[in-house]
Amino acid sequence: MSRLQAEHLYKVFGRRPDDAVARLESGTDRDALRAEGTTAAVIDASFSVEPGQIFVVMGLSGSGKSTLLRMLNGLLEPTSGRVLFDGQDLTALSPRELRRVRSSRISMVFQHFALFPHRSVLENAGYGLEVQGVPRAERDKRAAGALEMTGLSGWEKSWPDELSGGMQQRVGLARALATDADLLLMDESFSALDPLIRRDMQDQLLELQKRLKKTIVFITHDLNEAMRLGDRIAVMRDGGIVQVGTAEDILVSPADDYVASFTQDVDRSRVLTAGAIMAAPATVLGTRTDGGAVLRTAADVLAAAPARVREDTPVIELFTPCSLSGTPVAVTGADGALVGVVPRARLLAVLGEPMTPTGTTPTGTAPAGAADRPVPVPGAEAVSHA
Repeated sequence: MSRLQAEHLYKVFGRRPDDAVARLESGTDRDALRAEGTTAAVIDASFSVEPGQIFVVMGLSGSGKSTLLRMLNGLLEPTSGRVLFDGQDLTALSPRELRRVRSSRISMVFQHFALFPHRSVLENAGYGLEVQGVPRAERDKRAAGALEMTGLSGWEKSWPDELSGGMQQRVGLARALATDADLLLMDESFSALDPLIRRDMQDQLLELQKRLKKTIVFITHDLNEAMRLGDRIAVMRDGGIVQVGTAEDILVSPADDYVASFTQDVDRSRVLTAGAIMAAPATVLGTRTDGGAVLRTAADVLAAAPARVREDTPVIELFTPCSLSGTPVAVTGADGALVGVVPRARLLAVLGEPMTPTGTTPTGTAPAGAADRPVPVPGAEAVSHA
């Protein structure tokens, strides 16, 4: 079962919001409502988040992403739709029940730290536990443990204004972790930081996630950040979700021109993987290696390949072996069997040409994708696809 589900969420500000939802469902344009003084902030948003997953919602300012986030923990009541948390309908809870869920099972990390200036770092980190009524001794112990996880051990007695911006944000993250909540909501939590500190915080979050396996919904307007952090990404525009998928899905097969324009400046070599761009093994059977040998079977391909890589290997790691040999790099599955190949020309073509919404390059070349995923090769029993 999914940890979190959003089902057809709408949030409308203004007069007669229920009527506005009905009009939106019948096809009325968002701009038409705005002209009447009604703002449709979120329109028919649906998605699910699995346990232990980082789900990133990204979009430009005004796209509705922060409003959507605040509906997930009940800070904003949806005009229409439901939010299910471990199967429980949060939209059906009483205010008291909802506060109990928020205090113990859902934590939030804000963009602007939201630290109490008159409380020490330790007291700030333990604030959520204080709200829960946890005794002081246990509260301090758990808060100190969370500070240690975020690299702030030794700063417990300091005041927030003695810390850098990145350190203050780590206190906010420690406060969320101290409650041991099942779900973390992070609203542009790193966007106020300098680029280098922001990168450090991303590294810290990914490192913590390896250990803690939290379920996280992360809001950002930065696609590179979304691609780096997200197991799955939802792209929002004008209140609606236009595409949900992995970073590779969005890079390789953008849903429309809006999504495609977002991906133009992304460093594809660090996001795409060998599995995303590989060709079927059959495409190189019958060709010759640099030494003149003919590749007739999967075993021949594996033997002649300048390197063997797993499907999840970043494309940036393929440049060296591809540059040293004209023979394709072999891509193997978990069992070591050949599942695909990456010829030099394919590597350069996929990186050099942006994808269109149809999932091809502007010249019509099929990129990484379903069309040429590995297929069984006659006479090559070792070929399989994980």
